[in-house]
Amino acid sequence: MDDIESKCAFLRAQIAATESQLAALRQELESAEKAASTNRTAHNRSEQHGFQRKWPLFADEYRRYGRQMIVPQLGLEGQLKLRSSSVLLVGAGGLGCPAAVYLAGAGVGKLGMVDDDTVDISNLHRQVLHRTRNVGKLKVDSAIEYLKELNPHPEYVAHKERLSPQNAPAIFEHYDVILDCTDNPATRYLISDTAVLLNKPLVSASALRTEGQLAVLNYPAKPPGDATGSPCYRCVFPIPPPPDSVVSCADGGILGPVVGIMGVLQALETIKVITGSAPNPDRPSLHIFSAYSPTPWRTIRLRSRRANCAVCSCNATITLDTLRSGSTDYVQFCGTANASQVLSPIERISADEYQSRCESAESPILIDVRDETQFNICSLDNSINVPITRILNETWTNSDRNTWPSWVPPTVLSRPNDPIYVVCRQGNDSQLAVRRLKELGLDRNGERFIGDIRGGLKAWKTEVDPDWPEY
Repeated sequence: MDDIESKCAFLRAQIAATESQLAALRQELESAEKAASTNRTAHNRSEQHGFQRKWPLFADEYRRYGRQMIVPQLGLEGQLKLRSSSVLLVGAGGLGCPAAVYLAGAGVGKLGMVDDDTVDISNLHRQVLHRTRNVGKLKVDSAIEYLKELNPHPEYVAHKERLSPQNAPAIFEHYDVILDCTDNPATRYLISDTAVLLNKPLVSASALRTEGQLAVLNYPAKPPGDATGSPCYRCVFPIPPPPDSVVSCADGGILGPVVGIMGVLQALETIKVITGSAPNPDRPSLHIFSAYSPTPWRTIRLRSRRANCAVCSCNATITLDTLRSGSTDYVQFCGTANASQVLSPIERISADEYQSRCESAESPILIDVRDETQFNICSLDNSINVPITRILNETWTNSDRNTWPSWVPPTVLSRPNDPIYVVCRQGNDSQLAVRRLKELGLDRNGERFIGDIRGGLKAWKTEVDPDWPEY
């Protein structure tokens, strides 16, 4: 009994000490924020009343930014340009987080972030501004909370909304440089179009798996119709990628340091744009990074603006009016992958129903079409791994039914009467595989059931096995 009471007393003392330390940290943060606010107020007053300060920066700023100001490419002049600049990051995720850290640390005067998403635990391995305690919190709030602790001097603006053609012009017009830190084509075209129409330089990057791309577009910023201007995103990619080829980080995966490298480079290029120290701004390039290549960096010289570009040419059809009116439909332009519409309801079963059929006398054949890496993380009992890439990429035109594509599992042929079920991660690729199996005639005109598990392994976790690994 004495030991328990002693332990309780010890824990109470620890809690009291921790609370005291937390209170002291909060007071210290409050003092720092007040000091920064006082500095800004004093600076504004001196400008309003025409007072001449002996030194253009405050004492804290000299100490804070001294190591970068002594770099010849920056200097005091560059630091003053940073302090008077404003930067908008569209996206507070894998790219936006490292970019924001270094821009805030460098002393950008105003830093805005646009994002309506919340922090998820799956973000934390790469989105370095967010903390475990902030899971469920809006990303912009989580990010700015961290940035204020890093540097209280900049003005931070949270745009807690999804970017749209209607709100983009009103948001962009208050910033000098725009950073595209998003991960879908429709938003990329919207960001670029708005930046061109408002004469803003755009620093664009992307990352997936182990590769990334970076380009500084519309810099120096010139109005639509000026053929000497730098290309926009639409000039570089006039045709959007096929919807079925677009892979997100959630589906394709991403290494944290890869997206971190691209985000840091966005911050670097932004600093160069703001300070005017970017070499050969009239020679735009696309930089391609591949983490596992013997030569990780390649640079491709970009052409100037396209004569028929829909936004930056003399014959532009996209204007601020078409954006604000909503007549420019980016989702329609990029298309959507409608995998959910491939199969009819009778060709799909729930995860719970599949479990019931396995427990009955039925002997189903289960094909898992995730890639081998994901299959090795976790898989259902007796499932056969046939990656969807093999199924879709192998061409088979032989009319001889005694010869089948190499990816068809022998079990499918040796057990011709057993039903075939297909599963994937979320229930999209599985539908494409079912359709391919039927095109080969393996269902014998409907005599043999071939279908997929609706919702994939995500549904399996929800409906059947709550302990199933979620990745």
